[in-house]
Amino acid sequence: QVQLVESGGGLVQPGGSLRLSCAVSGFTFRAGLMAWFRHSPGKDREAVAAVGRASGSTYYADSVKGRFTISQDKAENTVFLQMNSLKPEDSGMYYCAADFEYGRTWYNSRAYNTWGQGTQVTVSS
Repeated sequence: QVQLVESGGGLVQPGGSLRLSCAVSGFTFRAGLMAWFRHSPGKDREAVAAVGRASGSTYYADSVKGRFTISQDKAENTVFLQMNSLKPEDSGMYYCAADFEYGRTWYNSRAYNTWGQGTQVTVSS
């Protein structure tokens, strides 16, 4: 049974940093994508970043490019999201997604079949 468990969220001031972790259990890394999405009450669910588990290729939303970095530790079966220069508009619930359907775009939430419970990120003074 595949499980994704996010951690690392919290309250941070604008300009600060957080690193989110997504621990995967039930399977080891294989070919495909894993991604981070976020959602806040005033916005639609938004794709943030994705990484190819085999290729290492990365993808980013324009709104976070240059500030966020997605990475993975295959030995620990964990995916990370390093978030720097955080802005209030980055606030929201961050979700890790896996079990990507081949042939879909990386930013399509419906392409992922397994989701974590989310971790809250709040950027505020």
